[in-house]
Amino acid sequence: MSDLLYSEVEEDLRASVRDLLTDQAGFSSVLARTESTEPYDLKLWRTLSGDLGLAGLAVPEDHGGQGASYREVAVVLEELGRSVAPVPFLGSAVLATAALQAAGDADLLPRLAGGELIGALAVPLTTSPGGAFPSGVEANSEGALSGAVGPVADASVADVLIVPAVGADGPGLYAVERAAATVTEAVSLDLTRRLADTSFDNAPARLLAGPDDAEAVLRQALLTGAGLLASEQVGLAQWCLDETVAYLKQRYQFGRPVGSFQALKHRLADLYLEIVQARATARAAADALANDPGDVPVAVAVAASTCSAVALHVAEQTVQLHGGIGMTWEHPAHLYLKRAKSDELALGTPGRHRAELAGLVDLPPA
Repeated sequence: MSDLLYSEVEEDLRASVRDLLTDQAGFSSVLARTESTEPYDLKLWRTLSGDLGLAGLAVPEDHGGQGASYREVAVVLEELGRSVAPVPFLGSAVLATAALQAAGDADLLPRLAGGELIGALAVPLTTSPGGAFPSGVEANSEGALSGAVGPVADASVADVLIVPAVGADGPGLYAVERAAATVTEAVSLDLTRRLADTSFDNAPARLLAGPDDAEAVLRQALLTGAGLLASEQVGLAQWCLDETVAYLKQRYQFGRPVGSFQALKHRLADLYLEIVQARATARAAADALANDPGDVPVAVAVAASTCSAVALHVAEQTVQLHGGIGMTWEHPAHLYLKRAKSDELALGTPGRHRAELAGLVDLPPA
């Protein structure tokens, strides 16, 4: 049976990450970055990845990582969701690292785990784990890549791209240095996680996984990403609820706190119950990724479809319950709403995951 409770080690990790993000990724600094030419906080990323070792939490120690598990990675993502910190954790520490681990790579993996390099998995952010193998990039007989793919999360700050491509022998997964690709930042709804279009013109590449393994490696990386993204969505939703409760306690109308009105109490209680349910599914997915590979497909499908809807609903309610101030650029609510909407589409929509779940548990089509 899955253990949904947080261990003492996980709570200590949460406290350390939250203290750092509170100190270095406050809303004013995050908002300022969205309007600057450097939207990513790479100084914060170096602290997270190098000083705290969070980029390699789930990587074995003999590959340069911390030897922890995806449960700890999920806790970090909860805190990153609470702060919407502009760091490439999802692209590098989750998606690219998971792909390298599944491929058994011993070259790039230690460098990503130690924070020396930033990676990105070169697939559209909307790619679902159950989808077809991407065919936008082709590999020639010498292993050089040509084609285009996008929009890719965190590609604009990546040092290395992990690229699915199709060659004469079938699908493969390749490593390409950023300098060999053309990366063009796209207009992103989520201002704190940038997307970019990437193209390759006879770019030299190194094969990571061949036709026999590439599809399974890519699916594993996407499953891992979708399962852990649910924890980010839980952290985001929890921040939205906490911020809304605090606001309604200090906002007065008719001589009493707005939060004392029964109708608003009921709305907040409903949001709380939604988050409790979402947290349970996210914890189950993280625990399955850490301890029970056989349960991963079902646990991820349940978590991804549940947490996406909850995070978006809570973020929408946060904007509404803050009234006029919630509609302004100066209040952080819009960053959370945009992240929630972007996450809803990322790594498979709720509908795609529910369809996947139906097949996994033998439910007949509607």
